[in-house]
Amino acid sequence: MTEKNYNPEQKSMKTMQKQRKADGKQEVSHLSAKVEQLQKIELAEVKKPEEKIEDKKEETKVEEKKESIVKEKKQEENKKTDVKEEKKQKTKPKIKKNEAIVNGISLPISTKDSVAICRFIKKKTIAKAIADLEEVLKFKKAIPMKGEIPHRKGKGIMAGRYPIYAVQHFIKLLKNLQANSNVNELDEPIIVEAIPNRASLPYGRFGSIRRKRTHVRIKAKERKIIQKEKKK
Repeated sequence: MTEKNYNPEQKSMKTMQKQRKADGKQEVSHLSAKVEQLQKIELAEVKKPEEKIEDKKEETKVEEKKESIVKEKKQEENKKTDVKEEKKQKTKPKIKKNEAIVNGISLPISTKDSVAICRFIKKKTIAKAIADLEEVLKFKKAIPMKGEIPHRKGKGIMAGRYPIYAVQHFIKLLKNLQANSNVNELDEPIIVEAIPNRASLPYGRFGSIRRKRTHVRIKAKERKIIQKEKKK
């Protein structure tokens, strides 16, 4: 059938169908336009945080540069201060000391034995005193003591004893004294003073015993200074 043969009702139906098709096409085009707009908005939103991240990176780089510049300035200032301090130290004259001292506080040794050992090492060089005390540890020499003390066997040994524990502590003190004299640059140091003093005696367990405690002070001077003092 051709359009000429259509009834008026059929013609109206045909026009209605065409109009509907046209309206559908318009709706589809309208929807596609909306979809494109939404996609563009999403892409813009995705790009924004990326731009923010790049901006943050640039800000962090600038801050790092500032911090590095500040650190370099501080290092330069510290170097200048160190150089100034070195110059001050060089300009200050070093005062040479004429004596070396060592103090033993509350040593767990007998005061009576320490008196005898101090008398034994006095007026000797530090090296000679250490050597003599080491011979006492080997029982080749005895520390001379006064009182009711028996004589020891051997040539030239009178009344004396071998206080090994006290001698060990004195050897440690004399080695420290030798180190102090080396720091003070003393030539041929001789022991001038060796003074023991009784310290406060602590109670032992249950308070039935009082432990032994002694303070010891040893001083050494150069031989030249001792001779000058004697002449005066």
